[in-house]
Amino acid sequence: MMTRRNFFPLAAGMAGYLTFGRASAADIKGGSPYHMVARIDRPRILAAANRYLSEPPITVTASHSGRSKGGLHDYFSEGDYWWPDEKNPNGPYIRRDGFTNPANFDDHRKAMVRLSLIVPALAAAWELTGEKKYADHAGKHLRAWFVDPATKMNANLEYAQAIFNLNNGRGIGIIDTLHLVEPARAATVLANGRMLEGAEEIKRWFGEYLEWMRTSKNGQEERDAKNNHGSCWVMQAAEFARFTGNNDVMTWCRERFKTTLLPDQVAPDGSLPLELARTKPYSYCLFDLDVMSTICQTLSTSQDDLWPFTTPDGRGMRKVVAFMFPFIKNKSTWPYKHDVEHFDDFPVRQPSLLFAGVAYEQSDYIALWKTLNPDPTVPEVIRNFPVRQPLLWMTKPGVLAKD
Repeated sequence: MMTRRNFFPLAAGMAGYLTFGRASAADIKGGSPYHMVARIDRPRILAAANRYLSEPPITVTASHSGRSKGGLHDYFSEGDYWWPDEKNPNGPYIRRDGFTNPANFDDHRKAMVRLSLIVPALAAAWELTGEKKYADHAGKHLRAWFVDPATKMNANLEYAQAIFNLNNGRGIGIIDTLHLVEPARAATVLANGRMLEGAEEIKRWFGEYLEWMRTSKNGQEERDAKNNHGSCWVMQAAEFARFTGNNDVMTWCRERFKTTLLPDQVAPDGSLPLELARTKPYSYCLFDLDVMSTICQTLSTSQDDLWPFTTPDGRGMRKVVAFMFPFIKNKSTWPYKHDVEHFDDFPVRQPSLLFAGVAYEQSDYIALWKTLNPDPTVPEVIRNFPVRQPLLWMTKPGVLAKD
């Protein structure tokens, strides 16, 4: 049982620390958050990884839409909530917030989500067992996406979340690469274990994509979004910068979290008004909670810990987690409108409960996390659940000296 909060770097030479807090012995058998998660998730990790060993890579080059203005290697998707206009069938699509149009092209996003399921599970299986086969197969998928000239994706999202007959792609589409965050975390674990062939080339791809996010018109528009899109930009930039060793971007992201995300998105009571205003307020609040918690997990250091940080008027992550916790524990108490779709499919095993439970020494958060479904099968839920292998976000005690 830990007696104080400690911080461990994920790996030598990489900036950023994970926060480790005190929790009850019943929650952390084996003496650390890492051992707790390893014990709980070992069966599901190995079952998934063993299934994925037979799965070949599928990248953006496996399919192409005639509506895309990009080439074979360009990622393309269409806005979820955009539909044909019955009054103008040949005109631009119109928006129906919260209602997903199943006819829109999303093969590339499905392929990216598939990558985000396969690679982290394989990396976690290697972390648990040390068996080379898991690392090798994860590397095969990563190289197909980010290294192999025949199958790699171009390092931009110029054509994401396009709207038929209206535009070729939007800044809002950068949220699609949220599903590259955990593969980047998995690649970090494998690279630091010297188990990732082509690691430098993979890092180069993520470095190029991060630069595009920071400098392109689409990237800057998404960066400046006020709601969960702005949070997702920071979550991506933070983890991609961490993987590539870009300390300047990590520092910028910390300041963005403190000076922009919290003031713009969090109310004094810890609620998320911009998400509550949506047609899917429950799932969007859970989603933004997870995203901001992951930002804290990625960026917190012993000198600059985002978990306890509060703005001058008291807004901070502690309040956000405390606000949502009762509604995760008992959804029937949710006093706001219900989501127009998939309300019954949430919550799942929100990583925010685990991360915050460790950071704040809240064993009730961890206890609730353990009861929830870690492997949802509904595509809409999977799409809004980007951290599925929390073992990758924990570090073995003793790997590096404590701070």
